[in-house]
Amino acid sequence: MSRTRPADGDSMPHHALEITLTRALSQAEIDTARRRMPVADNHDATRLMALVKADAPEQAARRLRRRLSDQLPIDVITTHYSDARHKVILNVALPPAAQAILTTAARSESITPERFMEHAVRLALADHAEQEVDHLGRSVQQLLAHTSPAHLLIAVGHALTQFSKEPLP
Repeated sequence: MSRTRPADGDSMPHHALEITLTRALSQAEIDTARRRMPVADNHDATRLMALVKADAPEQAARRLRRRLSDQLPIDVITTHYSDARHKVILNVALPPAAQAILTTAARSESITPERFMEHAVRLALADHAEQEVDHLGRSVQQLLAHTSPAHLLIAVGHALTQFSKEPLP
């Protein structure tokens, strides 16, 4: 869940947001941002985490961008946790020309720019997944040209067992 409700009766939840930066920050820039709102930086100062009070995650992301965009080189703001529908909010500030193109394209389909982008991202991810499956299928066919399906299955099982023992990055 991306939000937590305070125990003190305050009805406005906090949303955990991750800020991806266009470059690493100096310690002075991090300190300046922290004077405006509490943030935690990662090991190389290219990402920050923040908790923002708002009724909805979209509102929290907009509020965060308004508070920090004049001080930080913000690329993307995302909700740290997916919502009940397993969706993550993505907040991107587009250059005016790109925003105009997006708005025009969305109007031509009688939808909001946000819905247009959501649809475009979903299609791009589906296309990427399909390309990856095709690539893996070709790789498997190449492997099967040199071994039996049983040996390939044993090797894949062994590799997956070893992979699950390795620590994740």
